[in-house]
Amino acid sequence: MPTIIVTHDVTDTDHWLASPRREDILPSLGASNIRTFVNPRDRTKVGLVMDIADLDVLFAALENPPDELSEAMSYDTVLPETMAILVSS
Repeated sequence: MPTIIVTHDVTDTDHWLASPRREDILPSLGASNIRTFVNPRDRTKVGLVMDIADLDVLFAALENPPDELSEAMSYDTVLPETMAILVSS
């Protein structure tokens, strides 16, 4: 099971940190062991580290997000165009 790092910007970091949405949505995409991170010098830059059961499922969902994922990202103030994903090698 690969581990990935996902970074992106948000417009409300405190809301993003407190939100339950990622724990509601990401496991359905095969994510587990989800941890959050915040850049201490620019709190609008955040990240996640997680294990992913199937990278193809995750990338397909990000390529053509279902409504539930789009709504969760919007609720969490994620700026999708800033997203970068790194996969453990």
